[in-house]
Amino acid sequence: MNTIWSDYVQGIGTLYSSRVLRFSDDVKYKYIKAFMLEEKKKILEIGCGPGALGEALSRWYPDALITGIDRDSNFIEFANKKAPHISFWEGDAADLPFENESFDAAISNTVAEHIKPSEFYKEQYRVLKEGGVCLVLSARKGIIVNAPCIMEQTDFEKNIWQRTKKFYDDIFCKNRVCAYPQNEAEIPANMEKYGFRNVTTEYITINLTPDNPNNSRETAYAMIDSLRQGELDNAEALKHIEGEAAVESWEIEELKRLINEKYNKRLELYDEGVKQWDTHVSVTMIVRGVKQ
Repeated sequence: MNTIWSDYVQGIGTLYSSRVLRFSDDVKYKYIKAFMLEEKKKILEIGCGPGALGEALSRWYPDALITGIDRDSNFIEFANKKAPHISFWEGDAADLPFENESFDAAISNTVAEHIKPSEFYKEQYRVLKEGGVCLVLSARKGIIVNAPCIMEQTDFEKNIWQRTKKFYDDIFCKNRVCAYPQNEAEIPANMEKYGFRNVTTEYITINLTPDNPNNSRETAYAMIDSLRQGELDNAEALKHIEGEAAVESWEIEELKRLINEKYNKRLELYDEGVKQWDTHVSVTMIVRGVKQ
């Protein structure tokens, strides 16, 4: 049972809520245009996490059979309960448990930077049929401007994050988190290097600005609460730390209280019409190649 990612790197709530926003139906046609998967009936998502992208794919391609795979047990358990109509597997992207030429398309989102390129592309090439499409989605540098009420940190908070920094640095290093970073030129070059042809690139921006009047109150709340969930998951993850950096349960609860206090204030400002214009503009690079 592997739960390293959901325990230490990104919690279920963090990953699910952020991906629901980034793969909402509001941007459906941007992705469909970039993916070009109209005739693909069997689609594999590699590194599916808790299943948000898989759910989007099942809505966007209702006639396709969607399969998701991730090595984190907690993600797969959540995804199976949330979307039982999709087949979710626990497994390794570098050693896929599928037969040769099993899928018409393979897609991954923010996975390539964690796996050695030769292993990452070799397995996708193997399980794709002739003419199969490989789609690599990669988060690139966007724009992050947080509301002042969220940025404020007490000495208590600062102390906890300083105490635990080395522990997390060691965990990330040991588990090869972002061990294979690639720039915007290296990703398509690697896709070509490992056998894919007709490689193209596309970029999609998602504007997550709660105060933008084009967003409904529900959507604005979802944007704010997604950030809240990320901080709460980070606080909850502290319970797994052992040794000198260990954090006591009362400290975790106090940290959560402070986090909720800040985000409740942000929601109050939104409801009062006091605009902060805080924003997270995500930039997703889409690299597409074909097995020939």
